[in-house]
Amino acid sequence: MNKADLRWGVCHILASYNNTLLHITDITGTETIGLVSGGQIVKSDRLESSPTTAMNAAARVAEICRDKGVQGLHIKIRAPGGHNGPMNPGPGAQAAIRALSRRGITIGLIEDVTPVPHGGCRKKGGRRGRRV
Repeated sequence: MNKADLRWGVCHILASYNNTLLHITDITGTETIGLVSGGQIVKSDRLESSPTTAMNAAARVAEICRDKGVQGLHIKIRAPGGHNGPMNPGPGAQAAIRALSRRGITIGLIEDVTPVPHGGCRKKGGRRGRRV
């Protein structure tokens, strides 16, 4: 099958150090196809962001995509970002992408959509920064 003939969707991955969320939408991003978080997979809070949990969540998302007829996904990875959050995604992001491709879903564009501050609020930590 040609890549142009596939039915595409967008996978929004929010990977923080506390949780991993996989949100599948149609190509415009307006209609939700499926949403899976790490908390739906495991019981304990400390395991929600682990790569293993992200792989299981991605397997569930791949099943949802297969049911709805979506064969290819463009991926948008988001870290918490902003003026206080970490700018790099948590441990579950890469594992989720790898698990999606192993489940037979075609991966299109991979894009980083972490929010970047433009001046705005003052960063926490005081005048001399955080002293360790």
